[in-house]
Amino acid sequence: MADAINGALAWLASIDPAPLFAGSLLPYLAFLWWARQVKGFPPLALRGFGLTLVFVAVTIGAAVIAQQRYGRQLADVDPLHGGAEAFLTLANLVVAAGFGLAVRAGMNKS
Repeated sequence: MADAINGALAWLASIDPAPLFAGSLLPYLAFLWWARQVKGFPPLALRGFGLTLVFVAVTIGAAVIAQQRYGRQLADVDPLHGGAEAFLTLANLVVAAGFGLAVRAGMNKS
């Protein structure tokens, strides 16, 4: 059983994630389009989801810099990795604040 699990994990580790990463962009853009159409979708949360695209762009740029300047993966260059992850943290905070304000506003109406 352990050999089967190790074999499956080794196979998963051999898959190049780049096509999956790029392929996830279209469904995410479709989600953003849908969210814009929903009248009750909190605008601040929508901005937070949009900031996630900024995180993606910053991460790609930081990965290129890490590879070209340091010859390493982004995860191995802490200042660049931390800087890129800060954009994800910002996006998550804006999403959470947007939904939190919407819930609070809904509670005040009742």
